Amino acid sequence: MATETLQTQEAKVMLFEKCRQFTTAREIQAAGLYPYFKPISESEDTLVTIEGAKKIMLGSNNYLGLTHHPKVLEAATKALHRYGSGCTGSRFLNGSLDLHEQLEAALATFLGKEAALVFSTGYGANLGLISGLTARGETIYLDKLDHACIVDGAKLSYGETQRFNHGDLAHLTRLLERNTTGKGTMIVVDGVYSMEGDIADIPELSKIAKRFGAALVVDDAHSLGVLGPNGEGTGAHFGMQSDVDIIAGTFSKSLASVGGFVAADESVIHFLKHHSRPFIFTASLPPANTAGVLAALQVLQDEPERRTSLWANAKHLADGFRALGFEIGETATPIIPVLIGPLETTFVFWRKLYDAGVFTNPVVPPAVPPSQCRLRTSVMATHTPAQIDEALDAFGRIGRELGVI
Repeated sequence: MATETLQTQEAKVMLFEKCRQFTTAREIQAAGLYPYFKPISESEDTLVTIEGAKKIMLGSNNYLGLTHHPKVLEAATKALHRYGSGCTGSRFLNGSLDLHEQLEAALATFLGKEAALVFSTGYGANLGLISGLTARGETIYLDKLDHACIVDGAKLSYGETQRFNHGDLAHLTRLLERNTTGKGTMIVVDGVYSMEGDIADIPELSKIAKRFGAALVVDDAHSLGVLGPNGEGTGAHFGMQSDVDIIAGTFSKSLASVGGFVAADESVIHFLKHHSRPFIFTASLPPANTAGVLAALQVLQDEPERRTSLWANAKHLADGFRALGFEIGETATPIIPVLIGPLETTFVFWRKLYDAGVFTNPVVPPAVPPSQCRLRTSVMATHTPAQIDEALDAFGRIGRELGVI
């Protein structure tokens, strides 16, 4: 008995050994350069208070600046008092509200699809879509820079996964040509890639999908409210919304809340309602969040000037970086990555910007190669020209000091 206890204890020690050996983050913390989990104590849209000091928020996905819109706050408050703080169950059982169905109908109409399904998170939407729809023997083709939730959805599915080099549609074509299974195929891409800011080539992807009989799935997490004539996303940006078979997305960016969705033909949505495990076994989106998203979706359509301001701010910031001599890659959206280079320089640059009152997001390995570390910036419609200029001044001063420019 004593031997069994000792073996059990040794097994537990082995399980936790990797935790004790993980010292990287603590070393960065000790150096005063740790950039993550910074608690915000107050938010004023483009300004946040962290550790008692105000910072220009240049690292948010709040593209249209709707988190503080009075109509969004009013709708969320009313729903909180009418329905309570949560649904305490999944949509499949006791957690469906009329608000959920209203939001699904509004999303389907806005996106030009027959139906939509609301998930509790954007991560869960892609997880549930891909794992729920792909059966054994079928194949999923992913861009190598697809978001983690797309990759994890493919892992959770019973299908086979093939990954093509980022934006390399010749590589995708070669992979599809090798597929002789005769089974279903799905191509999944981000509409806008969140660390690069580039846009998926929907026209060419559509041609490839049609040639091989594959379903084309686009994650419009960073596209909704940003791209398209009315903010409908990547497909609409190219005038090809009907060529995108399934649109997935999140409410945690332009729609200023949390949650996600899938929009497609009614038969696809009906199937997912009964086969998507992340949908069936997750508590439903809380009432206040659902009502807030409904209001934000309406504001998105009623106030197109916000999108105009967003793009003006994106141009202002991108042009400013280029004029200073920074490398910002192939970005074509309000996501603007600033290439710094080495890991240590990136963390030092982040810290100096932070101390200067500018909040950014460092992107380091394994997300990027060790020599291509960067600071990810993104603008909102509500940033003022003065705030952008202040941020650019700080970037320029620190860039010259560190020898980046």
